[in-house]
Amino acid sequence: MEAPVKKMPSGQPWTVLVAALLSTRTKDEVTTKAVKRVLAQAPDPEHLLKMNEREVAELIYPVGFYRTKARFLIRLARIIVEKGQGQVPQNRAALLSLPGVGAKVANVVMAEGFGVPAIAVDTHVHRITNRLGLVSTKIPEQTEISLKKILPRRYWRDWNRLLVALGQTICLPRSPRCGLCPVERLCSKRGIRIARGGIG
Repeated sequence: MEAPVKKMPSGQPWTVLVAALLSTRTKDEVTTKAVKRVLAQAPDPEHLLKMNEREVAELIYPVGFYRTKARFLIRLARIIVEKGQGQVPQNRAALLSLPGVGAKVANVVMAEGFGVPAIAVDTHVHRITNRLGLVSTKIPEQTEISLKKILPRRYWRDWNRLLVALGQTICLPRSPRCGLCPVERLCSKRGIRIARGGIG
């Protein structure tokens, strides 16, 4: 039986920012545990600045690139405290200026932290959107641009959440469970070589 899919926390910009930053190139279950450890010690940027880089690195280990991410967390926390009076910026350009924050992380924070329409394209969204035949792109940045042209704005926030859930349970990177997919009849199955009919 599949483990329940972990949802990105909503309405808490700092929490969402930490979770989104740690999630890059890291398995979901590892990210979830690391985020809980960080937030227990640093529920806001001010508390994080009381820690040094080694302490933060130990908290988030074994997330991918944990030493680099520890450095980024401290640097962005300092910027948020000194320039934003402790508030995570709600502006996408300001978010992108933070250390370690790329388009995906910025869009996750906009959508989940502030409720602003944004399409966060991670590995699941990029893979599944191309498999479905909705876009034909090589990199996530191209996928975001293409999706904005065809996806109604009211669905932007939900797109990442829905496709991440699908990608974690059914539309797997290898040998997807097409027989269980609720949208199989609409899927072009682009790039799929081996598919499973059901559980197994």
